[in-house]
Amino acid sequence: MKLHTFLVALLITFTVSAQDLNSFFAKTNTFLKTHVKNGKVDYKTIHKDQSTLDELLKIADGISVEASDANPDSYRNYQAFWINAYNISVIKGIIDNYPTKSPLDHKGFFDKTTYSLAGKNITLNDIEHKLLRAKFNDARFHFVLVCGALGCPPLISEAYMPNTLNAQLDQQTKIALNGTFLKVNTKKKKVEASEIMKWYKEDFTIDGMSEIDFINQYRREKIPDNYKLSYFTYNWNLNKQ
Repeated sequence: MKLHTFLVALLITFTVSAQDLNSFFAKTNTFLKTHVKNGKVDYKTIHKDQSTLDELLKIADGISVEASDANPDSYRNYQAFWINAYNISVIKGIIDNYPTKSPLDHKGFFDKTTYSLAGKNITLNDIEHKLLRAKFNDARFHFVLVCGALGCPPLISEAYMPNTLNAQLDQQTKIALNGTFLKVNTKKKKVEASEIMKWYKEDFTIDGMSEIDFINQYRREKIPDNYKLSYFTYNWNLNKQ
């Protein structure tokens, strides 16, 4: 193949991929605005008409997305794509088992069931642990990956977008750590956190940071260092409207 022909083919491939990625973000944004309110999902309506959800997943499967040091923008595209792909795939998993009371009622929901995304057949755990956590030291992922349960961070009614991703990650972490992810008892000098902070303690204690240190980066009212930290039981009931 001549160099000119190769470059033209490469440009066409990149353009198509970019268009598909933009289409995925736009359609995900519309889908979430339509079916998510106050962190709860209208699974009943989605189950009645799954065409939009199926279209989203079809677009997601045809996308090529990589994180490259040569292109800083690729990191934002990659992270935003996989966060949205995770959240949409969770909804798909719930719909495939609807009606249900909890994602945990279905064996292999997170580690066995596979989804065709970006040319890969992968599980939800693959996305979270191999494609995001293993590549980036960013504990804020835990506040935007929504597992379909009430104990999860709330699902926002918009897509995570590359150009606003950092602000969205910060915002959702602040909402969680100033809200339902923490229970502070000033009289007893203790704080209870979501079990997410227990399960992934290594993500919240990098570079010598304590869990309290991490929390205080995002808290309006800081937690004193001498407070005892414990964890409350995770609520696995479905995050349905």
